[in-house]
Amino acid sequence: MDELTFHSRLHRPGTILDAGAHDGLLALPLSRLAGARVLAFEPLPAAFARLRAATLAEYGAPPPHVTLRPEALGAAPGRLTLSVPVLQGVAQEQWASLAKDYAAFASVRAERHEVEVITLDSLGLRDLTHLKVDVEGHEQEVLEGGRETLARCRPVISLELEERHRAGSTRDVPALLAALGYETRFWLDGAMQPLSAFDPATMQVASSDPAVFGASDPYVFTFYAWPVERAAEVLAALN
Repeated sequence: MDELTFHSRLHRPGTILDAGAHDGLLALPLSRLAGARVLAFEPLPAAFARLRAATLAEYGAPPPHVTLRPEALGAAPGRLTLSVPVLQGVAQEQWASLAKDYAAFASVRAERHEVEVITLDSLGLRDLTHLKVDVEGHEQEVLEGGRETLARCRPVISLELEERHRAGSTRDVPALLAALGYETRFWLDGAMQPLSAFDPATMQVASSDPAVFGASDPYVFTFYAWPVERAAEVLAALN
């Protein structure tokens, strides 16, 4: 199951927040759901420009129910450095990270962008129904800055968590969510699997060096979370 299917099956009218929207691959399809209001955050300037262009191509004019934001989300307001590794002159945007600077890798150089950071809680959302987080190792900070919103709104969540971006993230982020009353699972073999079945030593083997390709099979990096009080409903809708 991919993230679009997950959010579409569980859709409830309200605000959908996409942290790490990139070109709008998920944000734009979700914006077509009935009653959806989309907030798409993308701090990488080149990607934000393409996100804006894709939104205009989709709707012809800025749609009132889609808001594009060039900031990053984090645990506290301020400014951080967004690092993007460059291989053979090509920026590897899918590796753009606030969590690491790539200085340890002689095989790459890195572009650096100073970006504004705000918290999810600062938005004061009252109707957040869906949250997607894909921020290359910065997931915990996004959630830390949204504790009040998660407690108030109880959205369903999809996250990309990779040990190669941040060691321990596949343990620490679900633990944070559990403390907030969330259950986290992953999709494999046609069903939602319990987190206890996830083994990073066999299911997520890959180098943290952007120049080194290859990964384990399976390579599980998308995780799904929902409030424990909705577990029966969610699993019935997904399985």
